[in-house]
Amino acid sequence: MPMSGTSRKIATFNVNGIASRLPHLLEWLQRDQPDIVGLQELKSTQVAFPEQAIRDAGYGVIWQGEKSWNGVALLARGIEPVEIRRGLPWDPRDTQSRYLEAAIHGVVVACLYLPNGNPQPGPKFDYKLAWFERLIRHAKTLVDLPHPVALIGDFNVVPTDADIYDPKGWRKDALLQPESRAAYQTLLAQGWTDSLLAIHGQTPIYTFWDYFRQHFARDRGLRIDHLLLNRTLAPGACKMPASTSGYVRWRRPAIMHRPGSACACRMRPLKRRRIPRLWRRCASRAQRKRRPCPRRRPRRRPVSLQKKR
Repeated sequence: MPMSGTSRKIATFNVNGIASRLPHLLEWLQRDQPDIVGLQELKSTQVAFPEQAIRDAGYGVIWQGEKSWNGVALLARGIEPVEIRRGLPWDPRDTQSRYLEAAIHGVVVACLYLPNGNPQPGPKFDYKLAWFERLIRHAKTLVDLPHPVALIGDFNVVPTDADIYDPKGWRKDALLQPESRAAYQTLLAQGWTDSLLAIHGQTPIYTFWDYFRQHFARDRGLRIDHLLLNRTLAPGACKMPASTSGYVRWRRPAIMHRPGSACACRMRPLKRRRIPRLWRRCASRAQRKRRPCPRRRPRRRPVSLQKKR
């Protein structure tokens, strides 16, 4: 830790496309001023990443881009992150941009975007489990380090039925499969602390909402973005406030995740005239037949955590 007695705020935020949501990200950074930020789903090439805009906001940054998919970044307020590794070991054929590790403010921070795994069963779910196993193997080398370590990001796992508004309706989704949940529990069993769970207990804390059918307004969400802390970091951090914030959630374009723990994420509902005519017809037809309308892909909000030094 750079200074004794100071606190640092760690945040994770799945931006689901940094190009279109850069203004919201910069606004949130200025408003909440997190010290360490992990971003997921950049959906940007290495060259197209908006490095200068983030540096102008007062943050050092490293990133791993990938065209149209995936992508992770680590931001550090006032300093440059010291990169440790890109990607997980043990599979040189895996070129997807899903893992980035760096030292920031005296903390080793790993930002990750775990595969979604849908549809399951199938090759995508198999890849998710294989990637999870590699993460577990690597995390085992980090959990007992004498200095603070945090695993932050979008894990694409709903740990328990208490972490989702309607587990019955999502039973076939890869996020709730027994194999996914077992892998997450194996990770925790190494000695990692789930910070939101440690602070809030069984109180529902969601980080993701489908923006269709007013799920955010009705608080029908899921908890799939997590901040895990090793034994060195957890005791002090878990005495500090931790939460998700709804500030960015109502911004346009829609953001399905929101920043974690004392951060924010809101977005305004789209005006009716902005919804394509085809979707309006589908919605009307679905309402007449009392069937759910075709689901639109959701977005997210950031998650942050304050740690007592």
